Parts: sequence; C-alpha cells; structure tokens
Amino acid sequence: MSVDVIGPMGERYDEILSERALELIGLLHRELNPRRLELLERRQTRQEEIAAGGSLGFLEETKAVREDPSWRVADAAPGLVDRRVEITGPTDRKMTINALNSGAKVWLADQEDANTPTWENVVGGQLNLLDAISRKIDFSTATKSYALKPDDELATIVVRPRGWHLPEKHLLVDGERTSGSLVDFALYLVACGQLQLDRGAGPYYYLPKMESHLEARLWNDAFVLAQDFLGLPRGTIRATVLIETYPAAFEMEEILYELREHSAGLNAGRWDFMFSVIKTYRTRGADFQLPDRNSVTMTVPFMRAYTELLVRTCHKRGAHAIGGMAAFIPSKDPAVNEQAFAKVEADKTREAGDGFDGSWVAHPGMVETCKAVFSSVLGDRPNQLDVLREDVHVTAQQLLDVASTPGSVTEAGLRNNISVAIQYLAAWLEGTGAVGIFNLMEDAATAEISRSQIWQWRQNNVVLDTGATVTTDLVTKLADEEIAKLEDPARFATARETFLAVALDDEYIDFLTLPAYERFK
Repeated sequence: MSVDVIGPMGERYDEILSERALELIGLLHRELNPRRLELLERRQTRQEEIAAGGSLGFLEETKAVREDPSWRVADAAPGLVDRRVEITGPTDRKMTINALNSGAKVWLADQEDANTPTWENVVGGQLNLLDAISRKIDFSTATKSYALKPDDELATIVVRPRGWHLPEKHLLVDGERTSGSLVDFALYLVACGQLQLDRGAGPYYYLPKMESHLEARLWNDAFVLAQDFLGLPRGTIRATVLIETYPAAFEMEEILYELREHSAGLNAGRWDFMFSVIKTYRTRGADFQLPDRNSVTMTVPFMRAYTELLVRTCHKRGAHAIGGMAAFIPSKDPAVNEQAFAKVEADKTREAGDGFDGSWVAHPGMVETCKAVFSSVLGDRPNQLDVLREDVHVTAQQLLDVASTPGSVTEAGLRNNISVAIQYLAAWLEGTGAVGIFNLMEDAATAEISRSQIWQWRQNNVVLDTGATVTTDLVTKLADEEIAKLEDPARFATARETFLAVALDDEYIDFLTLPAYERFK
C-alpha cells in the first residue's frame, strides 16, 4: 500500500507534494476511485442507450427532490456573495497576477480546459496559487514587472480541477493511476485551504464536466472525507458546478441537492454544453446536427431553455447563477474591438436581464464591460437571488429542440473548425492550454466543438454551401491548406496528426485530451 510520485521533483515541489497532501490523495483514491470508474462506465451505458434511440429527460426517480420546496443550499461564503464579473484563465505566474488584479470579483483559476496537464503545470500552478495567497508572487519580463494589488482589491480564487474522466499518471496509489480531479482538489486544499480561511475566504472550487447528480454526490463525499481528514468543519469547502454537459441540464436541482451544504451555485458553461450536445446525439442524424459553431447563439431555442432553467433552478434554491464565457480578447484593430465590445455588452445585458448574478470573461480587458452591465441592473444589490423567475417552465422537449436552430454548414465554418482545432492542439501539446486565435480566447472546449462537429458532419455526409460533401479526403485537404496559411507550418505536424485521428476515426473518442495526454512523459 503506497502513494508514489513518479513525476520528477522540481524546485519547491515538496511544498505542494507534502506528506499530508499525498496521504489525503491516497485516502480519496482508495475510498472513491472505484465509484468514479463505475460512474464513467455509467456514462458509456447511457450513451449506448441514446445511440439506440433513447433520450434524455428529467428523472422520475428524483422527482421528489425537485418537488420538495423545503430545501435550500448554504448561504454564500465570504468572497462569493457578489460575483457580478468573473475572469477565467490558467494558473501560470503572469496570469495569476493579472487575473487577481483585474478588477473581477472572482478568478476561476483553471487547472482544466485552459491548462495543459503537464506535470510541471499541475504542480507549478499550485505553487503559483500558494505564492499568490501568501503574497510572495511576482513576475518580470525584459520590459515589465507584475505585482499584486492590496488584498481588498484582489479577486476571490476559485480553483477548477480536472474532470472526472482525466487521470493523473505521475501519482500512483497502490500502483494505480490517480484521478486528476482528486489530485488537483487535494493539492490545493492541503496547501492553501487553511491559508484562505485565515484570510477570511475559503477553499472554493468550480467543478467541471459532470453528467449526473451521482457524480455530484461523489464530489460531496470527497469534500466530507477531506474536511474530516484535515479537521475542517463540514461546509467549509464551497463548489460551483458547471452545467456544461447535456445530461446535467436535466439534473440541475438534483446536483444542487447533493452538494447543498457545499454548494455555491451553477454556471452556464456554454461552449462545453454545445460540445456535449453534439457528442451525446452524434449518431442521431439531422435532428441533432448543429450548423457552424459561430452561428449558434445563446438566443436559439434550446440554449435559451438551458440558461433560463439554470437561473430559475438556482434562485429557487438560494444558489448563484453565473453566466457564460465572453471569449473575445482586445485587438489592435479598432474596428474589431468595437464589434467585439458591442457583442460582449449585448451578451451580458441579456444575461443580467435574465436574472444571472454574474458572468465570465476571458481577458482583463473585458472585465469593466461586464461589470458595468451587471452593476446597472444590480444597483445596490450584490446579486439577483431575489429574482426567482417563476415565469420559467422549461420542458424536456424544449431542451432537446436542437432541430430548430437556424443556420447552415459552410466551407468557411469547416475551415474555421479545422484551423482552430489544429492551432489549439499545437499550443496544448507545447504546454499552453489557453490560446488567442482569431481574436477569441480558445480552450479545450472550443477545440472539442470543432472536431466533434467535423466528426458528425462526416458521419452524416453533410453537404456544404459549396455543394461539396464533408468526407475524409475533403477534411484532410482543407487541413493541409489551412496549415499552409500559418507561420512555420512544420510546427503543426503533430497537432495535425492528433486532430485528424479524433475528427475522422470511425470510433468517436470521448475527449481529445485523453489521447493527447498520453503524448506527454
């Protein structure tokens, strides 16, 4: 019985990979990993049922939870009462400082979609968080130095660990690979949990990629085990769940219920949600086929149903509802900037008007735009928990109404998917998980949408606006043409190979990051 670090030990790694942290990882793995694996198998079973003609819907077995008016989640924890603008980004040293200084109320410190899980990034990101909380962090380039503002001007840190599906191969418990989720969770809690409490905040998390309330129950059990192990009162940990999978959209109340003493709300993870829609119904033909991804707005019927149900569900139970990502990043082109800021303002105006308590941006330059929109609606209130949205009554059919989404599949959209996915994968394989491409901040979610759409279009023999059919030969040809447009095309050879494998293989790979992760030592 052992917990073994088989990744290299860098400078100061012992501060994160402490004996206490490794002991907690061992406990969590032995107690919870068998259930984690069972739940991942359950995902596959449900996917097979849908492929065979089944469908998603609200669960009959949990109807009592949804209809019970008596339960609510815990009151908001310190630093999470006012969340009108949140910034997301990876935990590299420069981003850590810039995000905390950005003026946002919350920083989603991302160990997941915006992070390549190299061993150096996994441990180094935790060190950067520790240094930031201890106020020992700085960063300098040849032309500029970065340092933290006073504590009362800093964003609240909320860490996003990896999803349940991702392993951590550099840490073994009794010879088995560990869960990336539990590793990220435990390392942060042990190194920084008490420090955050001492500062008047707490250990807070964003939980990604869940597909059921049973997966939320698993997280809750992890929280209870860890708090008992460290002698922390139950309820100390708080977690916001990203509703970013199609199945989870039908279990929002149940997810809040499972986490209720640890819940900090739900987030509308729009990009991964779109990916999950494609992934879940990928074999079901035209009724679940989306047009070009950039034409699928938040106002199309099934996306509107999803976001309105999220606000209604959260506020019914006293939980915060956090809106989706504004992925635009400032450009040197004034015309591009004018259009981007107008789109962000319109998007955030819709969210604030719908009752969301706050929303996400991907770049510090977008913080003030988002903050101004929500402040104009909130006034003196820190949130909109009083906006109950009792007018909202969303049916399963409305959530499933993908067929009414307007738009078409174009060659330009296909080319964009190919180029974005290959450019992103090249950066990811080099260790960078958040990349500016075509004036948008892209992460693993948009790469997943891109390759999944191509997989589905090819399987369904979709005809483009040009009259050409999406085939293996066409995708391969366009990939080579798009790579030829890029600076240093040779840099993209491995990314091209990885992309074509996940986009064109007859077998659909659940997450492109799984085979890509195996390329790292």
